Amino acid sequence: MITLLDYGAGNVRSVINALEGLGATVKTVQKPEEILSAEKLVFPGVGNFESMMNILQDKGLAEPLKQYLDEDRPFFGICLGLQALFQESEEAPGTRGLGFLKGKVKRFQERLSVPHMGWNGLIFEKPSAIFNGLQGDEKFYFVHSYYVVPQDKSAILTSTDYGSRFTSSIQKGNVIATQFHPEKSGRTGLKILENFLAGDIPSVLPEKRNTTTRIAKRIIACLDVRSNDQGDLVVTKGDQYDVREKGEVRNLGKPVELAARYYQEGADEITFLNITAFRDFPLKDMPMLEVLKRTSQEVFVPLTIGGGIRDYTDRNGRHYSSLEVASEYFRSGADKISIGSDAVLIVEEYLRQGKATGQSSVEQISRIYGNQAVVISVDPRRVYVSSPADTRHKTIETTIPGPNGERYCWYQCTIKGGREGRDLDAITLVQVCEKLGAGEILLNCIDRDGTNMGFDIELIKSVTEAVSIPVIASSGAGSPEHFLQVFEKTTAEAALAAGIFHRKEVSIQEVKDYLSANGIEVRKTLS
Repeated sequence: MITLLDYGAGNVRSVINALEGLGATVKTVQKPEEILSAEKLVFPGVGNFESMMNILQDKGLAEPLKQYLDEDRPFFGICLGLQALFQESEEAPGTRGLGFLKGKVKRFQERLSVPHMGWNGLIFEKPSAIFNGLQGDEKFYFVHSYYVVPQDKSAILTSTDYGSRFTSSIQKGNVIATQFHPEKSGRTGLKILENFLAGDIPSVLPEKRNTTTRIAKRIIACLDVRSNDQGDLVVTKGDQYDVREKGEVRNLGKPVELAARYYQEGADEITFLNITAFRDFPLKDMPMLEVLKRTSQEVFVPLTIGGGIRDYTDRNGRHYSSLEVASEYFRSGADKISIGSDAVLIVEEYLRQGKATGQSSVEQISRIYGNQAVVISVDPRRVYVSSPADTRHKTIETTIPGPNGERYCWYQCTIKGGREGRDLDAITLVQVCEKLGAGEILLNCIDRDGTNMGFDIELIKSVTEAVSIPVIASSGAGSPEHFLQVFEKTTAEAALAAGIFHRKEVSIQEVKDYLSANGIEVRKTLS
């Protein structure tokens, strides 16, 4: 029997699915006293340190949790569940943590993208039973902007390099906590959870022991999901956003089956973009929520969902905030939500007002769930100009001349699936969204979508240089060489593809093998 402390923020469904898949019976805490009656306690924390601690206090969970920890009973904390063990955090000055361990939580100050997001390795500092069966060179999924600094160095179980070295897991007696997400780290992560469930096994050090670690470039499989003319959800693919062929919606497979296939093939993340035109609002789109729930039972890497995440008033006059909509997606199995058209409208309002309102979907969701949970999906197209003086927008000098030989262009943001252009450039959009709390950029390109011509390197380079959050390159991949090109010529952390994977023109394995052979750090497939 595993007791899971769910304080109401983030995706705990994947943790439950992982534990149940390993044979455990999972009971979620309903009352404070159930913490003290637990045989083993798992605490997956996601989001904002202050919000988490306030909820724990308000629900009367903090004191029994402290008592449980002080009694040295079996405990496994994940991500914010690790940070909660310490006295304080730079994320929330003045907010007290549980104080089980002395030390504080600090923000990354590296000249690298923050959050630290993706697959990285472990440097093993001391033996532990949770390492049983590991080779030692595996990678695990991290997503965090803050890291713990323990005063007691003997509590450090593993360290990881990201610019400088930080503590990536701790163990003090029977209390274990990891900064990485084992439930999102594929089969290797499941092995760690299995070892925790097993309990009485010898403490070991893996045979292979890293002396340094490097974060891997991520390969992401994207599934554009929409209703076909018969009302069934299918995976489709557009040609410059046109998803119809001979009058019918292209049907490239069923969402759950394709996602499971890509997980088995070694995809580092799965992204669902729900491009259905909502007749009412997304919370009544039960098939898509069901897709997330079923996928999270089979896929143990991060899941992102995009489409329709904004404020709604339904036909009965009931208002739903974007936070409520996003929360339902998180509870159904999503780890991150992607905001597209609404982000453009939010930035336009920000520029009109000259300040943030605090009420936009980006701000609301990042405030509760953390900026790592908010992805901005940008759908730009090129607009050519003869000179930068011809537009007020941020331009680049391009090596791909326009129809009349123009040597400059700017990238126009679009909404409504690329059907409507706006008076806003992509660089301004991403910079404002970062200020509002976004944690990642999914950078599409209408001009390259479905062309197999390769990524728009000039667009990706200009955006990665404009922000300090991770950028996912998207649109145009047609070969493994295109993935190598984007990683060699830009600082993008990830690259996403759809059609070439759906049609089996190129496999995820082929992409990773090619990248590895050319010196690009990748996560081993099927690790």
